[in-house]
Amino acid sequence: MAAGYCCLFLGPELGQKQDALNELRKRLSRKGTCPEETSFYAGETGVSEMVDILRNGALFADSRLFLIKNAELIKKKEDVKILVSYMSSPQDDTVLILMSENTSLDKGLESGVSRENRKLFYELFENQKTDWVASFFRRKGFDINAGAIATILELVENNTEALGRECSRLVFFLDKDKTVGPEDVEQWLSHTRAESPFTLFARIAAGDFPRALESLHTLLASKEEDPRGIFSGLAWCFRKLRDYLFLADSGRLSDFELRNIGLSSPKARDNYVKAARRYDSAGTETCLALTAGYDTLILPLGKALEPVMMDLYLYKIFQAVKI
Repeated sequence: MAAGYCCLFLGPELGQKQDALNELRKRLSRKGTCPEETSFYAGETGVSEMVDILRNGALFADSRLFLIKNAELIKKKEDVKILVSYMSSPQDDTVLILMSENTSLDKGLESGVSRENRKLFYELFENQKTDWVASFFRRKGFDINAGAIATILELVENNTEALGRECSRLVFFLDKDKTVGPEDVEQWLSHTRAESPFTLFARIAAGDFPRALESLHTLLASKEEDPRGIFSGLAWCFRKLRDYLFLADSGRLSDFELRNIGLSSPKARDNYVKAARRYDSAGTETCLALTAGYDTLILPLGKALEPVMMDLYLYKIFQAVKI
């Protein structure tokens, strides 16, 4: 039986993180049957309960893969001590992975993992994202121009998991006999994503609370978005608004500078023009703080309270406008 070990999978680049996880699954499967896989979310399940399950051996497989997601929420000294105690002598048949979109965890947890088993998945640089999208469409047999790629990167969250999901939908609507342009992307990407965190942001930017609330409820009712995905998308939009406001406040608004921060299409720019009328730099920072705070707050409360807490979050976002 192979010796067990522990890993850290940290950082916001979800696609590469998922690829690494899939590769680990393949390695474990080559040693026998597919591993038993268990996932828990820190904040939902107590650390003591997780460790009790970890200490039990696999029943029907040669190995186990145990994922603790949102591991940044494990902060209490007693919880860290209990988990580190397990990590110092893991079960022989078990691989434990602590996962987080943050780039660091409690120092005690990090010390329980060897350096070679710590992996950081950073957001791609702009040129890497451009190359990723271009390569995706080349593999699918499409010719796509730079404007279309820029539009995709404006409308889709900054990680390869989201890019892969949205580009895969987009190809069903495109014609291989002509070059894909920005107008194709705007038409069909919005069609395939009737509601998204980005359409929600557009309604926030326009100051339309009833329609924003409607968008939010549609997202929560769908199977493709959860609060974490909504918060992640809106955080990306508010960070982009912060960049836009910096350019506006410094008198540097120009086509060149807007393209540099990833705003190429007229539709995307219009959203940020509207948002800048409602939010100043202080309000934008408040929105980012609210988004991070509710992201942490909402998970331990469970599904039943999600709609109420998300409504309250949206209300506070609308209250953060400049006076």
